[in-house]
Amino acid sequence: MADKKNKRNNRNNKNYDEDYNPRLRKQRKKVCPLCGDTNFVLDYKNFDCMKKFVNDKGKILPRRTTGACAKHQRDITLAIKRARQIAVLPYTAE
Repeated sequence: MADKKNKRNNRNNKNYDEDYNPRLRKQRKKVCPLCGDTNFVLDYKNFDCMKKFVNDKGKILPRRTTGACAKHQRDITLAIKRARQIAVLPYTAE
């Protein structure tokens, strides 16, 4: 009984390594690149600007990866799709 009680107390102790799981670590909130930087302009004709939001296979990166807010993620998606239409960005990797 005393052993269980000590184990419970140790779980609250941050130095207790047995229950430490690095995956459950609290991550820092990402700041939207479009909200944070007022000079950053999203333009579908600018390839360098678009490739930050596309992975190596040509897929659009999700919000959790880019850190963009919902409003700007929709703008990013629209700009990437327009860039694909005019052949600035490829649909798939070659």
